[in-house]
Amino acid sequence: GDNMLEASNNMPWFKGWKVERKEGNAEGKTLIDALDAILPPSRPTEKPLRLPLQDVYKIGGIGTVPVGRVETGVLKPGTVVVFAPANITTEVKSVEMHHEALAEAVPGDNVGFNVKNVSVKELRRGYVAGDSKASPPRGAADFTAQVIVLNHPGQISNGYTPVLDCHTAHIACKFAEIKEKVDRRSGKTTEENPKFIKSGDAAIVNLVPSKPLCVEAFQ
Repeated sequence: GDNMLEASNNMPWFKGWKVERKEGNAEGKTLIDALDAILPPSRPTEKPLRLPLQDVYKIGGIGTVPVGRVETGVLKPGTVVVFAPANITTEVKSVEMHHEALAEAVPGDNVGFNVKNVSVKELRRGYVAGDSKASPPRGAADFTAQVIVLNHPGQISNGYTPVLDCHTAHIACKFAEIKEKVDRRSGKTTEENPKFIKSGDAAIVNLVPSKPLCVEAFQ
C-alpha cells in the first residue's frame, strides 16, 4: 500500500498531518510516522494493585499459577496478595512474563505468578488480586452504576437481570432500583424513580450481583 513506510508520489493531494498537544507537537506523512508519534499511555504504578484473573493453571513442579494483566499498581515476588471476593490470602513466590522472571510487573504487563499453598480449584477467572496490606480489593454486595441503554426491545424495569461483564468477571446483576433518569450529555437528573427505561435512555441504577463481584468506584 501507498504511504505506509515511505511518502508516496501517487497522492499529491495529501500534504501530511499535524497534531498539536501539550506534550509536544508532531507531524508526518506516512503510517509509520503516525505510529511513532503515539505517546505511550501513563502507567498508574502509584495506585493500589489490581490484577483481574484471566485464568488459573496448575503447572507441574511449580504449582498454582494465576494469570492476568496488571491494571494498576505493582506486583512483586514476596507480595502477600489477597484474591477478592473470596478473601484468600497468600504469598507470591515468583512473577513471569513470556517465560522470563520479573523483579516487578507494572500496569499493562500480562503475567503469570506462582502462589503458595493455594489450590487451582480455589481460584477462578473474575477474581481480583491486590496487595493485602495496601487498599486491597473487596467484593461488593451491591453498587450504583450509570447505565446507558443502547438497544433493547421493550422496557426495562426493576428486577431486570442482565449478565454484566466487568474486567474478567461474568456475573448476572439485578436492577434492584432504577433511581433516576439522567441526560446522557450533561448527567443532570431528568426524572426521579422512573417506572422503566428504554433504548436511548441513561439512568442511575442500583445493581445487586447474583454472587460477590469486585468493582471499583469511578474516578
